[in-house]
Order: sequence, then C-alpha cells, then structure tokens
Amino acid sequence: MLRIIGYIAAALLVAIGGICAYATTKPDTFHVARTVTVKAPPDKIFPLINDLKQWMAWSPFEDKDPDMKRSFGAVTVGKGALYAWESNGVGTGNMVIADSTMPNTVAIKLNMIKPLTASNDVTFTLAPQGDGTAVTWAMRGEVPYIAKVVHVFFDMDRMVGGDFHAGLVKLKAVAEK
Repeated sequence: MLRIIGYIAAALLVAIGGICAYATTKPDTFHVARTVTVKAPPDKIFPLINDLKQWMAWSPFEDKDPDMKRSFGAVTVGKGALYAWESNGVGTGNMVIADSTMPNTVAIKLNMIKPLTASNDVTFTLAPQGDGTAVTWAMRGEVPYIAKVVHVFFDMDRMVGGDFHAGLVKLKAVAEK
C-alpha cells in the first residue's frame, strides 16, 4: 500500500513540475481585443464609453451580479473619472479613465483587487469605417509567474473575449437607437 502511495506521490510531483516548467514558456504579457462595427458616428458612441455612468446600459459585467455595489468618484466623465465595484459575481476592483481623446480613444487603468490582484490597461478605439464606426475594446497586461501557471489551464482570450464581444454588441444596440 505504501508503495502505491509513493508512486502516486511521485507521479503528482512530476506532473506539478511539468506544469511549472511549461508555465515558464508562457508569454510575459497578454492582449485580448474584439471589434464590432456600429452604424453610428464616433461622436455618438464616444460619450457612452467616456461617461462611466453610461456603462450600466451596455457593459456585460453589469448583468452578472444584480447585487453589485457600485460607487463613482467626483468625476465620472473623461480623464480622471473613477468607477469602483464590489461583487461576488465579478470580483472587486475599480477603473480610472487615464486618457480621453474625443472622439476616438478612451484609455482606462483597470485595477482588480479580488478574486486576484491585477492591473491592466484597457483601450477603446473608435475608427470611422464606411457609414459606421469600428469600435475595438482591448485589454493588455503583464503576466507574472503565478498567472502563467493559471494560464496553462485558462486562456485570457477565452475568459474575457466573449464578454468584450457581448458588451460591444450591447453598445452597438444602444448607439444605434
């Protein structure tokens, strides 16, 4: 019986060592982006992104926890605007608009506190395209070693890419009204 337990323990150690070694091959940064074309000019879409209170109408994360606690800073529009949340469904964090260039770019610093601590850069880019606007929601961040281990099992693109697409589809519906 002890021999079997020893083999199992050795196999587990080899598997854990393999996972840890494989994690070192993962990239040091990640990038996730989705784009949707909206049949509206950039100046109609831009305020829906640049005003953090407008996010409640289109952000896919707003629907994930109806009991989410939200708070806003003294500024809610443009550079310096702050939005914070606390939720069992989407975690705890805040975001601050770091830069805002009417009508084509909103750059946000996203700070997650729970369930994992992370600080990522989020950018919305609006580019005229034919009779509409291509809206891109992108997120970039660094991947420390422990996150690389997590990324062995969970792909960031699959984890948030679908949410970005869903949010852009909702943003499109709101902007095209």
